[in-house]
Amino acid sequence: MKSVFNVEGMSCASCQVHVEQAVNKLPGIKSATVSLLTNELIVESKDAQINAATILSAVERAGYHATAKINLIDAKKKSKIDKQVKKSRQQLLGSAIFTVIIFYLAMGAMLSLPLPMIFLGLENSLVYAFTQFLLLIPVIYLNQQYFYRGFKALWHLKPNMNSLIALGSSAAILYGIFAIFQIGWGLGHGDMTRVQLYAHDLYFETAAMILTLVSLGKYIEERAKDKTKKAFTQLLDLAPKTALIYKNNQEIEILASEVQKGDIVIIKKGMLVPVDGIIINGRGSFNQSNITGESLPVYKEKNAQVISATLLVSGYVEIQAEKVGQDTTIATIIKLMKEAASSKAPISQLADKISAIFVPIVLSISLIASIAFLIADYDFALALSIGITVLVISCPCALGLATPLAIMVGSGKAAQNGLLIKNAEALEKAHLVKTIVLDKTGTMTVGEPSVVDVIGEEQEQLLALVAGLETTSEHPLAQAILKHTQKQKITPYKFSEFHAIEGEGLMGVYQNRKYYVGNFRMLEKNNLASEAIKNKADLYANNGKTPLFFFDEDRLLGIITINDPLKKDSVIAIQRLHKMGIRVIMLTGDNELTAQAIASEAGIDQIIANVLPSDKLLHIQNLRHEANGLVAMVGDGVNDAPALAQADLGIAIGAGSDVAHEASDIILIQNSLADVVSALRLSKRVINNIKLSLFWAFFYNSIGLILATGLLYPTWGIRLNPMIGAAAMSLSSIFVVFNALTINFFKKEQVNIDEKNRN
Repeated sequence: MKSVFNVEGMSCASCQVHVEQAVNKLPGIKSATVSLLTNELIVESKDAQINAATILSAVERAGYHATAKINLIDAKKKSKIDKQVKKSRQQLLGSAIFTVIIFYLAMGAMLSLPLPMIFLGLENSLVYAFTQFLLLIPVIYLNQQYFYRGFKALWHLKPNMNSLIALGSSAAILYGIFAIFQIGWGLGHGDMTRVQLYAHDLYFETAAMILTLVSLGKYIEERAKDKTKKAFTQLLDLAPKTALIYKNNQEIEILASEVQKGDIVIIKKGMLVPVDGIIINGRGSFNQSNITGESLPVYKEKNAQVISATLLVSGYVEIQAEKVGQDTTIATIIKLMKEAASSKAPISQLADKISAIFVPIVLSISLIASIAFLIADYDFALALSIGITVLVISCPCALGLATPLAIMVGSGKAAQNGLLIKNAEALEKAHLVKTIVLDKTGTMTVGEPSVVDVIGEEQEQLLALVAGLETTSEHPLAQAILKHTQKQKITPYKFSEFHAIEGEGLMGVYQNRKYYVGNFRMLEKNNLASEAIKNKADLYANNGKTPLFFFDEDRLLGIITINDPLKKDSVIAIQRLHKMGIRVIMLTGDNELTAQAIASEAGIDQIIANVLPSDKLLHIQNLRHEANGLVAMVGDGVNDAPALAQADLGIAIGAGSDVAHEASDIILIQNSLADVVSALRLSKRVINNIKLSLFWAFFYNSIGLILATGLLYPTWGIRLNPMIGAAAMSLSSIFVVFNALTINFFKKEQVNIDEKNRN
């Protein structure tokens, strides 16, 4: 059972780790995953029931606040996001105004800036110091969440980024208050040396600048996360809220959520399609760019499939609803994007492990550095400055943002281009694929086989018998024969008994006589094969046709050949996979000669033919043991589902069966093999982006920490002050955010059919 909770107060990777650890320790919990980007906790329990109160209590004990969430998709998310960004902007603006005044006041005399006389001279030092303190109070108030959450986490012995900020700024504030008392005591006792010393080391401007720069970084992060999260709300907006249905001989407008499977939905020019269905009347051009990424409208007529959330730009159609409510394509996209963004890629485990111990180590380094400078006989103000700088420069925000932000942007970009990626792990491992196994029918080919040749006496009677036998089968070849007889207006004979023989064909009884239709293997088993028939079958197979043999108990009655042409872009996609260094294998139940003909045309490296549906899984297992790198399986049928689940990466064709979709990791809505190339390229782009961000975060923090501890100060006089440290920390997060957003520049594979002829 899965439950979702909103968690408040998280700000870095260590927060994420602490919440996960707190919940995972509870009995009956299978897994707990936190998304720093969406601030959500997704819990899977081992039992049917999950005690939400226990989970909420565990989160509270970890130092954070959580609330239960009713649905995975929050319809109010848009207003919530906008409100958070607005709040961050107001917080930053208010902090910046008071900080600029404090900074001007603190640095005015040093920079020879004009200041009122009341702030000049040692005799006015108390006014000068106390005014800065009063101006700092609004900044503290506006940023109070850092103190509340930071000290709360410390109290629970789970320090996080807020703890570092709270400690650093609090140290500066307390030292400033201490300085005010020292100035007051100096003025009262005529100790002007003391007054001069503490008037120049107030640190109020440092505390204000730390809080304001952190707010700046957080505001930019919120803007970036807001932009990314809006991909969800934009998808929600794509789904029409109402639908026009035909009922009781009239048009009725109802809520889209109320449409039932089988309802007749009317789509007029300019309307969005509310459900997935099939056109039963009319024709028109559909803009599918929101779902498949196709830039040009697609013309569709009777019996064509229509996708929810696409726009009818011209024409008029009536469709029969097949998928409604949460089963529609648009609802599935939203759900999968949500799950992908909330799931964790294996690469994030490194950041999680480091973040779990990072903050305590930073606290220790800060304390040790300050004590070391005091022991070395440096003044207290310098030692305090070193400690504060270590705290504020080391916040691990960038570590926590690197992976989830890139995954969310990547998942959103994939969805925009018709690639539904179910989880972060699939997005990460796709770039490691070195072998791709392709099913033939419906994957490489159009998936609509048609009868080419009918060989035999009394062809009309032959087709009536074959069609009668095939009426019970859902195999694509059977459907091709039935469509052919319908076009010929031939009525199938009614058989009294049927029996399917796996991997061979069908047997049925008509007028007390057994009839068979199947492949050459079936013909051989019934002792009706001959060298001449085999040669004829091979001739058809060499031309890419699949021969089906129809016979009774005594003799061969006829041969029907069926052809399923390659998709126009399959050859180009396979060529591009080869350029990426990927081996391509075709796995099919067809005989070897037919498979070889298709493979030669497509440029396949290896074929595995005559495969029974139940054996596809075994072949995938063998390839996984032999292959150098991961093995991906691309398929569309129910019989492909076990192989899709067994492969390192399962990729399902969008027009395929629901069972195949469930068993796969990635779904290609546009039914194009070129999108396999796009998925692998996008995976590589996302992983390289994450690696760059993590390298930056580790490298940047390491260099910053060395400078912040003052190790270079005794010899070269090089050190960072707390304000620069705060700016550097924010810059690190900003880099990671904008680096992740560059994934939006990714372009999917565009296929030019003429390219096939040039290669």
